[in-house]
Amino acid sequence: MLIVVALKKITHLFVIVTMAVNLAACTKTDNTHSVNSKVLTERDWLLGVEGEDARMELLQRYLRGFDQPMLEVGQRYQAIYDALNVKNYELASYHWRKIKTTIENGYLKRPARKENADSFLLNGNWKEVNKAFESKNAKSAWEGFYFSRAICMSCHEAENVSFVNNQPLFNDTKKPSK
Repeated sequence: MLIVVALKKITHLFVIVTMAVNLAACTKTDNTHSVNSKVLTERDWLLGVEGEDARMELLQRYLRGFDQPMLEVGQRYQAIYDALNVKNYELASYHWRKIKTTIENGYLKRPARKENADSFLLNGNWKEVNKAFESKNAKSAWEGFYFSRAICMSCHEAENVSFVNNQPLFNDTKKPSK
């Protein structure tokens, strides 16, 4: 009788262990889940976040503020300077158009920057500088560049970030003294 009871307990234990193993096999252990039947991995950093609001908050944090667009504007500003030095007016115009797009996209994230961006740059001043670059005339193009430099620096002052004007990007691109 004792043997029969022991066999029943062992059988019971075997059934429980088998069920646990089967259940574990059905459970994902690789921290993936699916969205719209697509299995997600750790590379799906945005889709892997549960909930639309949480995803939007993560995306907003990732996209940051106006500093990233300004970094791109600075790189393109330097590229314009370099393009003018080799008389590549088409490249200067290309980067000038991209600066406009970058600033417009930037104030989608920071609408408070729109007023000064529009007032200083994206009004008639942008077209004036663009026209100077498209003239393919060295004197006009450089005048347009130095005008854009003054516009940028004035906007920084209006936005209370004038400290960004004291950096090699602006110090190295100022108009040469006669």
